[in-house]
Amino acid sequence: MSVSTKGPAAPAPKESHDLIVSKSIPMTTRTGFEFHVRPVAPSDEEALAEFFNHVTRDDLRFRFLSPIPEVGKELLSYLINVDHDHKEDFLALDIDDKTIIASAMIGANEDKSVAEVAIVVRSDYKHRGMSWTFLEYVISEARRSGIKKLQSIESRENHAAIELEREMGFTAKSYPGDATLMLLEFDLTSSRPEA
Repeated sequence: MSVSTKGPAAPAPKESHDLIVSKSIPMTTRTGFEFHVRPVAPSDEEALAEFFNHVTRDDLRFRFLSPIPEVGKELLSYLINVDHDHKEDFLALDIDDKTIIASAMIGANEDKSVAEVAIVVRSDYKHRGMSWTFLEYVISEARRSGIKKLQSIESRENHAAIELEREMGFTAKSYPGDATLMLLEFDLTSSRPEA
């Protein structure tokens, strides 16, 4: 997960909505950067492939916890073919509603007691405060859909992501069985993250 300037998210939309929405949700970071968020659709495959062409190798490694040279067709298919219930990929888009600038995947177990979250931001859109705002939105959507706990598995080298998640209220501990990883957890039954 790449991180930029810390700051609170824009107020949540006044109307609640299902995970599948027809319009993008407008968001504004503390720095004033505006972007839109919506769930992925099958028609996003080409734009998502283009997005990953603008993600650094380190950020790809941090996102997929593997040194992959590129995101291929099989992985793209996994990211866009979601059930919008136990598995969701939220896309952050520039205000043109075409350019994908970040992706946040949530994958929950059967009873939604636990879900893993992973975020990656396009390299030329970092340092605009969107990681905080986007993650806060994803947390609120996970809570709304009934997920009880979010987990993020991070490389110990991904200091920026670990710091951001801790600031948002995630607790951190060593990942069982792999000293190179950290497990960060957020209890969604507790209070909202503080800015």
